Amino acid sequence: MAVLSLLSVGHAYLPEEWLFQGLDFELVQGEHVAIQGTSGCGKSTLLNIMAGLEVPTSGEVYWSGQPTSAWTAEQRRSCRQSEMGFVFQAFHLLPHLSALQNVMVPCLLGGQSGQACARVAQALLCDLGLQKRLDAKPASLSGGEQQRVALARALVHHPKVVFADEPTGNLDTTTAASTLGLLIDLCEARQTSLVVVTHSDEAARSMGRSLRLTQKGLV
Repeated sequence: MAVLSLLSVGHAYLPEEWLFQGLDFELVQGEHVAIQGTSGCGKSTLLNIMAGLEVPTSGEVYWSGQPTSAWTAEQRRSCRQSEMGFVFQAFHLLPHLSALQNVMVPCLLGGQSGQACARVAQALLCDLGLQKRLDAKPASLSGGEQQRVALARALVHHPKVVFADEPTGNLDTTTAASTLGLLIDLCEARQTSLVVVTHSDEAARSMGRSLRLTQKGLV
């Protein structure tokens, strides 16, 4: 069974002004997919719809075979906290927390003890080469270090799917390539599905499947 499916999904901000229509998509566990498209075509909106952050104008989104339109607000929140991870271009780290504390946040929200969260978060940050930066605040981290903290935060609670919106857009070419490679390796090791929105052809080629978003859907 697919972990995520979209059936005839469309989205319009104004009546008859559609970003896309009739979009079908299926993501199986452990699959890595890149989504490309022109600026303003709705890539980030589509990612938000997949993650339940936005509701499509038409069509249905299924999570593990269940239609998400029937979910309560609490069910949406619970699914996002336990089964989804997010990586953003702007990192979105909490400035008053250390690298370790930032990574602990998803586990704490999931109800785990502080000690257990710290242990798992520290191990993941060490795997990413940040063992000497555990106590550093985001302002003192380089862009590449901040993004590695963001990767750890997205994966620390072992989600089914990680959604990444231009995750290397704020990094130089060399750092971007190594960071994306780390994200792919971490997801492969955990059999975590990965959906990446990217402008980079090189990034798209590193994924298992690459699709382009048009007004008529994903091709």
